[in-house]
Amino acid sequence: MAAAAMFLLSLTICLQGGLWLSVESKYIAYNTSGRIVPGKINVHLVPHSHDDVGWLKTVDQYYFGGNNSIRGACVQNVIDSVMSSLFEDKNRKFIYVEMAFFQRWWRQQSEAMKIKVKDLVNSGQLEFINGGMCMHDEATPHYIDLIDQTTLGHKYIKDEFGQLPRVGWQIDPFGHSAVQAYLLGAELGFDSLFFARIDYQDRAKRLKEKNLEVVWRGSKSLGSTSQIFTGIFPKHYDPPDGFTFEINDVSPPIQDDVLLFDYNVQERVNAFVAAALAQANVTRTNHIMWLMGTDFRYQYANSWFRQMDKFIHYVNQDGRVNALYSTPSIYTDMKYAADEEWPLKTEDFFPYADHPNAYWTGYFTSRPAFKGYVRLMSGYYLAARQLEFFKGRNTSGPNTDALADALAIAQHHDAVSGTERQHVAADYALRLSIGYKEAEKLVASSLASLAESTSNIRQGKTVTSFQQCPLLNISYCPPSEADLSGGKSLVVVVYNPLGWKREEVIRIPVSTERVMVRDSSGGEIESQLLPISNATLHIRKYVKAYLGESPHDALKYWLAFSASLPPLGFNTYIVSGAKQAGPSSTISLVQTSNESTNETIEVGQGSLKLLYSADEGKLSHYLNSRSLVTSTAGQSYSYYTGNDGTDKDPQASGAYVFRPNSTLPIKPQYQVPLTVMRGPLLDEVHQQLNSWISQVTRVYKGKEHAEVEFTIGPIPVDDGIGKEITTQITTTIKSNRTFYTDSNGRDFIQRVRDTRTDWELQVNQPIAGNYYPVNLGIYVQDNSTELSVLVDRSMGGSSLVDGQIELMLHRRLLHDDSRGVGEVLNETVCVLDRCEGLTIQGKFFLRIDQLGEGAKWRRTFGQEIYSPVLLAFTEQESIPSYSLPNNVAVITLQELDNGKVLLRLAHLYETGEDKDYSVMASVELKKDISKGDS
Repeated sequence: MAAAAMFLLSLTICLQGGLWLSVESKYIAYNTSGRIVPGKINVHLVPHSHDDVGWLKTVDQYYFGGNNSIRGACVQNVIDSVMSSLFEDKNRKFIYVEMAFFQRWWRQQSEAMKIKVKDLVNSGQLEFINGGMCMHDEATPHYIDLIDQTTLGHKYIKDEFGQLPRVGWQIDPFGHSAVQAYLLGAELGFDSLFFARIDYQDRAKRLKEKNLEVVWRGSKSLGSTSQIFTGIFPKHYDPPDGFTFEINDVSPPIQDDVLLFDYNVQERVNAFVAAALAQANVTRTNHIMWLMGTDFRYQYANSWFRQMDKFIHYVNQDGRVNALYSTPSIYTDMKYAADEEWPLKTEDFFPYADHPNAYWTGYFTSRPAFKGYVRLMSGYYLAARQLEFFKGRNTSGPNTDALADALAIAQHHDAVSGTERQHVAADYALRLSIGYKEAEKLVASSLASLAESTSNIRQGKTVTSFQQCPLLNISYCPPSEADLSGGKSLVVVVYNPLGWKREEVIRIPVSTERVMVRDSSGGEIESQLLPISNATLHIRKYVKAYLGESPHDALKYWLAFSASLPPLGFNTYIVSGAKQAGPSSTISLVQTSNESTNETIEVGQGSLKLLYSADEGKLSHYLNSRSLVTSTAGQSYSYYTGNDGTDKDPQASGAYVFRPNSTLPIKPQYQVPLTVMRGPLLDEVHQQLNSWISQVTRVYKGKEHAEVEFTIGPIPVDDGIGKEITTQITTTIKSNRTFYTDSNGRDFIQRVRDTRTDWELQVNQPIAGNYYPVNLGIYVQDNSTELSVLVDRSMGGSSLVDGQIELMLHRRLLHDDSRGVGEVLNETVCVLDRCEGLTIQGKFFLRIDQLGEGAKWRRTFGQEIYSPVLLAFTEQESIPSYSLPNNVAVITLQELDNGKVLLRLAHLYETGEDKDYSVMASVELKKDISKGDS
């Protein structure tokens, strides 16, 4: 029995005949000690607040309550208020999810308060659920980032409270991935997983069949050994209608003071019982869960707990159902204890639609520049942690902590997803930039330490001054652009973060055509100079936007040279000015399609040849002399006009929703010839489709795939129409409506156009409804051939035509899609006083193989895309190393604060994916990562 609230009732009643009777009632002590009652419907009341780690406001503004003109939300108030309410009654409970906020609050508390809060945790009143730094998105992050952000939050909970979360709580992400089910669920040790958002057609069927709670088996390879109990909420992640109790909410509270008007105890109990019975009718077993809270609630927690105290007291007195304070863990235990056979769910819950014309597939591509930046920083963080380990962690010096925090927050379902407001996106990017600058110092000092420990005997000295080029993606690298005349040399250290040997073509911008490249022993390395494209020169102007200063105009070439790199190691290359009569880099031979006397132009120096039609300047054939693959192939661009929401259905295309109005091919506005650059290392094909789309296709002599670097923007919107830009790779493969997309960079899942495995799909949006998230790649196949396309960042993709793969590369829209962000997706960049639509540059990679041979390339090269080489400018010899098996990748090598080493290895292949590599792998750990002879 708990006296959460007591009061004395006094009532004077006039009886018939004029007799007055004065009545005093007893104190009411609300009995909040509800427990499970067998045989009754048990309503588990779960108090919670869903606190977005950035969305309409930045993460810090949400925490301290800033910028309240946008939204009156203050997480600091939420946690303060909840703690006070929990202290008042030991039966009350609360769950908390986002450690990014709780960490901020915790470090501001006194030791006395921390002791009291730890008592709440130990008693089970306060329970940490999910426990990552944020509630991550499930469509657009890479699985390594999901692991890292979750580990960061769980480590914090373990260090401070000695506990680990038991339950996954992904209540708001816009669709749910197979990787979440098995890797971030069952393999993490969770007993259950809960969420709210699934397709409206799927939900209707599950409600009818009582299939909202399932056993989810997300991995074909792991099967039943890695399945998880999963609960889908009947409607959303808020309470049933009429039971929300924030100060300004309109739900009627219980009024149980007989001295006041509007006494309504029985009326409110009846409403509670009716809502409970309605949910019980769509739920298996006699246990149902009510989520008592929603976005940024409990800023005045007593307004919620007072009402829940009363409902538990009066509903249990009524006796028709049983109400109790609970948590998802308690609820899960009851589901496990029930003698129930749960439906089996496989694959994933993509794509998500909440209305017939509202498929949330646009965010797979929204904010493509930020998505690319997150992926770039993720790969850099992986390499930086390795170098931090090799040097030895030093908490007082530069470290990777700030980058870890920034990357963790960036995985939030309104961050990397691209569904945040513009000033919030800028805040996420700023945090990544600050984290990078700190990690950059760590990388420099680690390379210096390694240089000193291995001592460069040939040079007779060690070098401790290192530079890196974070703006190399826009062709800006001051150290490589420096004048090399007068005997100067540039020393390039190339670090390989992969666990196996790697052959890589390095490309850096230079300002002179008389250069040569040598390895660390002085041997000449074959190199090639390629003229800088106009598109590349155009985006260099963004240096002014980022650094406040303009780059010099002397840049002339890309210098390309081959690097042979040991696993988890580096090699050194010296770039110097070439003497007039001595050896020098080969300048690419430049040819245009107008100069060709043949009907076709052949590109490629090795096994792979691409054929282009000379008159149209289009790709026509793909030939591989080693694998004997010969295929017709084409590539094109088009755009969808974004629906403005002015037809019968007011749904517009926006940051979340992809609702195309029409499809228009992008054809050259005027005949621009192909420009082909040929050399000993690679050939390039430069194409200018119009004033705002260009691309460079590269075929490397030693590789068997094509690399396509696209530059898109500013997307014109002067016509008042938003546009969503796509590319299509077309073959004659008879794919029979079937294609495959990855789940967060790991498992590939079969997709069938206009089909769902769990229900009979009513097709309302034949384009948007067939889009899926692509983080690693997408492929199609028939009984002889497979076409694979890999990507450098998250984007949306599909196969809308047999034998064809489509990727959405960029979006610029002029209408909000009415899903809460309240801002159009119209990204701009300002240089001086001039602003224009955002231009992005990215890459995708394509390859055609014999059936069954594509997995090796997808897995191996996919790791190379995620973990690009790290370039620094200093001197260093290579270090001895050991190579991992080709089916095993290093995803984490990190020294922890306690001196222990965290090593994570990932098997890259699914069961049956490849005839050679879908087998058990063994690793000799002592040889792999030891700093000495241990």
